[in-house]
Amino acid sequence: MQNDIAEVLISEEKITECCKRLGKQIENDYKDKNPIIIGLLKGCEPFMSDLIKNINTYIRTDYMDCSSYHGTMSTGTVIIKKDVDEDVKDQDVIIVDDIIDTGVTLHDIVRVLKERGAKSVKTCVLLSKDVKRKHELNVDYVGTTVPNAFVVGYGLDFNEAYRNLPYIGVLKEELYK
Repeated sequence: MQNDIAEVLISEEKITECCKRLGKQIENDYKDKNPIIIGLLKGCEPFMSDLIKNINTYIRTDYMDCSSYHGTMSTGTVIIKKDVDEDVKDQDVIIVDDIIDTGVTLHDIVRVLKERGAKSVKTCVLLSKDVKRKHELNVDYVGTTVPNAFVVGYGLDFNEAYRNLPYIGVLKEELYK
């Protein structure tokens, strides 16, 4: 697997720093609010797990499995495969995802949760890809920005592989073209 990576963009140490910083920001913003943190599967798993360890206030967690991607391309349509168990009506919600790229998934999930009556909906991503988005969305908590490259690792995948890498790397182009 390591030989498939053209370049390591974000080290384990940098990821840990991002999780600590974002966790502290969320902790400060949500003291006494008991938000529901909703992770978007599967990519959020390592990030959300490390993030919530750094939030020292009451939270609840839930997950949605949704996607707007097929292979390397966005379809432009979000499909919800697994919905949240928690009722979001009148609740503060933070959506956690691994990366914002086109903005399609986060935009649609924010809309859905607001339509369900969430008191507030904020977004948190480890990575913001430096690209023109299909939907402009103000992401409330961002770990770091990455260039427009095909990145994998730490939850991000290509055809379900590479999620278990402990860092974020650029996949060699010949592997996905």
